[in-house]
Amino acid sequence: MRALSRQPALPADALRDGGAAGGLWWRTLRRLAPYLWQWRWRIGLALACLVAAKVANIGVPLVLKRIVDALDLKPGDPAALLVVPVALVLAYGALRIGVTLFTELRELLFYPVAARVSRRLSLEAFEHLFSLGLRFHLERQTGGVSRDIERGSRAIQSLLNYTIYNILPTLVEITMVIVLLAAAFDGWFAAITFGALVAYIGFTVVVTEWRTHFRRAMNEQDSQATTKAIDALLNYETVKVFGNERFEQARYDESLQRLERASIKSQSSLTVLNLGQSVIIAIAVTLLVWRATEGVVAGTMTLGDLVLVNALMIQLYIPLNFLGVIYREIKQSTIDMEKMFALLGQHREVADAPDAQALRVAGAAVSFQDVQFAYDPDRPILHGVSFDIPPGRTVAVVGPSGSGKSTLARLLFRFYDAQGGSIRIDGQDIRQVTQDSLRAAIGIVPQDTVLFNDTVQYNIAYGRPGATRAEVEQAARAAHIHGFIASTPKGYDTMVGERGLKLSGGEKQRVAIARTLLKDPPILIFDEATSALDSANERAIQEELRSAARNKTALVIAHRLSTVVDAHEILVMERGRIVERGSHAELLALGGRYAEMWALQQSAELDADPATAQRPDASGDGR
Repeated sequence: MRALSRQPALPADALRDGGAAGGLWWRTLRRLAPYLWQWRWRIGLALACLVAAKVANIGVPLVLKRIVDALDLKPGDPAALLVVPVALVLAYGALRIGVTLFTELRELLFYPVAARVSRRLSLEAFEHLFSLGLRFHLERQTGGVSRDIERGSRAIQSLLNYTIYNILPTLVEITMVIVLLAAAFDGWFAAITFGALVAYIGFTVVVTEWRTHFRRAMNEQDSQATTKAIDALLNYETVKVFGNERFEQARYDESLQRLERASIKSQSSLTVLNLGQSVIIAIAVTLLVWRATEGVVAGTMTLGDLVLVNALMIQLYIPLNFLGVIYREIKQSTIDMEKMFALLGQHREVADAPDAQALRVAGAAVSFQDVQFAYDPDRPILHGVSFDIPPGRTVAVVGPSGSGKSTLARLLFRFYDAQGGSIRIDGQDIRQVTQDSLRAAIGIVPQDTVLFNDTVQYNIAYGRPGATRAEVEQAARAAHIHGFIASTPKGYDTMVGERGLKLSGGEKQRVAIARTLLKDPPILIFDEATSALDSANERAIQEELRSAARNKTALVIAHRLSTVVDAHEILVMERGRIVERGSHAELLALGGRYAEMWALQQSAELDADPATAQRPDASGDGR
């Protein structure tokens, strides 16, 4: 199997309307050319078979003419009747078989090429989606993107089949018929055929251009309908909780109605096109048969000539009619591929530097140096944040929502690039190392855990694909979820459902913890890692997290201060700035913002359940 080498992405506007259909078509073919080049020998053989099939196809009416003329015998000439027609009939049968044989050989040779190119471009689009920044994925609509890739993938095969193996041979066959008619008969035959060809192509191009916007509107409504359906299904629980089934059905039906109207317009315009094409062909065939009939009556043509002209017109009618279908399909395919290629041309907000090297991890020291960042230029998030996490140490970040805590984790993962300052690991600016090596060195337990619709085993093993069952179970035990998994009927083969909906929030979070423990990276990020757990489970898992973070560099982002009392240093953030820093005891002694937050949380926990209030007192070290 050939390697799936990556091709350069097409600019997003490369397939915009703004030129003739031919220019759009050729730009698309040029985009596909690098993928086809490696299959050039197979394509060449397929083309040779195609030419052979067309030659045999033109030979059929010529032999048929000879058969008809051979049957015009004088009485008493039985020898010719027995020899000549039999030989011609055998030749006629051989040509018919040849047409089918070479056509099937062409399909056998070329279909794998079209299928492989379609697969490669679909894979490239899928790969490119994962190379795009988090901002794109927060704004995208999953259903619409999925439909764009699906339609684009199908359109690739259609474009290749119709363009390379139908348009060229059809034009060759039409040229051969016109030359044959001009050479064998008077110029009217060639003139009528050529005029019909020009009128047919002109009509097809004009009407197809007119119906293009109907097709595009239909595709747009199709994507919107799919997006609404998938969005509602992904948020099934929310829909049920608020009793909004009918509301979602109404939204979906509204999109379906728009799709219905657009598809009816598209189909109606197709009827106009088909009817006009048939009228042009019918007029041309009628004129040619009339001229041939006049020639037979005048004695300038034989019955065989009449049969030849009629057979040629029938053969010409089929590819001519198919030429209209081809043009429509090519036009529609380019429209269907439009968004897929625009997706491939989507700008990568975060990309590896041309000379990026793999991250070299020694002690895994992390350093934020005067980091400034804003998701939107008008709304800065971080204002010159600086701190260090020495190798093997744990630094916690606390503060109110919106203070920029989780943004630190996103920047360390390089989901975004800082607009000012730098982030370094063992002295290496993370913008100068490859993203793959950077993320391989970092593990995260997020606040909102989303699981794959697969087994518990699969979701835990996702932390290190290829891990053994024993290693998966060991990670599950460390995350205190092995007992729960073992108690289910299917154990580790239990399906977790779409986005893990079959598990509780705490169970999902423990699966995420097990997944990260299995990955065993040198740098750990806990982003509200125990927020979905009750107090008893939180205390148990906190011990495991502390054990997992031992001798590793850890960044803990927390809202519950009780989870960070053991951190070597605690940073208190407000409005994108570090306002306090120190150990738990130092910050309490300082009597500032941290001490105020601690007092409020301890009071809330005592009010909720005095028996389970957190153990460290206001003056204790906690470590």
